[in-house]
Amino acid sequence: MHIVETLLSTAYEDTQLLIKNDELGDDFAVPRDVDFVVIAKEKTTAEAVASFVTDNRYGSPRVEEGGDAFRVVVSVHMPITQGVLCSVSALMACLAELFSLEYDGWGCVIQRRA
Repeated sequence: MHIVETLLSTAYEDTQLLIKNDELGDDFAVPRDVDFVVIAKEKTTAEAVASFVTDNRYGSPRVEEGGDAFRVVVSVHMPITQGVLCSVSALMACLAELFSLEYDGWGCVIQRRA
């Protein structure tokens, strides 16, 4: 997939998830740990991506083995306001493209309004 198509698709999917979270009462301004996931076929690639993320202080990565793939889960403590979330998600999508990985999106615990 071309990077522009990836970014457009990612922004759309991110916004759809934010809409669902909003309907559940999520307070986007409350910082929380957000996990972004990229999937690699080889352990060495997953470890290289994790090292790249650590070296550039993009987040706290961990590599998880699952079947015939390796998940790099990058945890970032942040609010999930649309501009912030979509920017970080776009960065992760770009990293996936640069390293020929699959970007599998993000997830977090909903922070309800008081």
